[in-house]
Amino acid sequence: MSIAAPPVPETRRSAVLLLAAVAFTIFAWASAFVAIRGVGEDFSPGALALGRLLIGTAVLGLLLAGRGWVRPDRREWTGLAVCGIGWFGIYNVALNAAEQHLDAGTTAMLVNIGPILIAVFAGLLLGEGFPRWLVVGIAVAFAGVVIIGVATRGAETDTVGVVLCVVAALTYAIGVVSQKPLLRRLPGLQVTFTACAIGAVCLLPWSGALAGEIVRAPAGSIAGMAYLGVVPTALAFSTWAYALRRMDAGKLGVTTYVVPPLVILLGWLLLDEIPPGLALVGGAVCLAGVALSRRKGRVRPPVPVPQEAGAPV
Repeated sequence: MSIAAPPVPETRRSAVLLLAAVAFTIFAWASAFVAIRGVGEDFSPGALALGRLLIGTAVLGLLLAGRGWVRPDRREWTGLAVCGIGWFGIYNVALNAAEQHLDAGTTAMLVNIGPILIAVFAGLLLGEGFPRWLVVGIAVAFAGVVIIGVATRGAETDTVGVVLCVVAALTYAIGVVSQKPLLRRLPGLQVTFTACAIGAVCLLPWSGALAGEIVRAPAGSIAGMAYLGVVPTALAFSTWAYALRRMDAGKLGVTTYVVPPLVILLGWLLLDEIPPGLALVGGAVCLAGVALSRRKGRVRPPVPVPQEAGAPV
């Protein structure tokens, strides 16, 4: 028996929960960049992605236990497959590989073309349109990411790394746009679990590499992989689904422009990487862009239409 997801009430409490979900997602995903850099020396990109998704699937399965199951129809299974293969599978491998070719600033700059693609795809495919302040906010936030990239980039640019970042950004955008319609009927936790499991199945060819590398990896790297599976994957993707069910994909996507400045800050605190002053300026520009994207356009009052004498009212 299928149980449709209940409607979302618009209350003050729900607004606070929405803000908390977005904030947690952004912080967790920012921390993932630092964690990937920390364990990347001990795990290859495919093995790390598989380990992360296996742990994430296990945690999500525990969270989903006893909550019931809404049977997806054929179209929903297609969306789940696109989200799982693209966002959970290809994205994670591409991102892990990119961080072995490019520095953090350049990686953040390139991957964060994703919100622009989300806004475009959502406007064209989901009927969200292109609100003026959303477009302005995207432009300003992306300018901030470019500033961060210029301030933190290394001396050389690796073409392979650039291509991998673009692949990650594209699959990220496709995953979000394919996920949004699923949340109209399916519970967010179920969508996240199913997509994560599909991504893990797709990465099983790296199971041999994971088994060999996990034996040789130090305990700290294994703990880092576990963290990636629990926090940025199982928990943060669930809070993302919670927020996406309640927000337009384009508007939610632009909030992830806060990630690059957070990555700079976490790298400073955890990896002793002192950010250049220009990177801090870029972070402030990112935050300004996100604030602009949240503005609402002016609502024009209706123009009264004069009625002819004798006209019915």
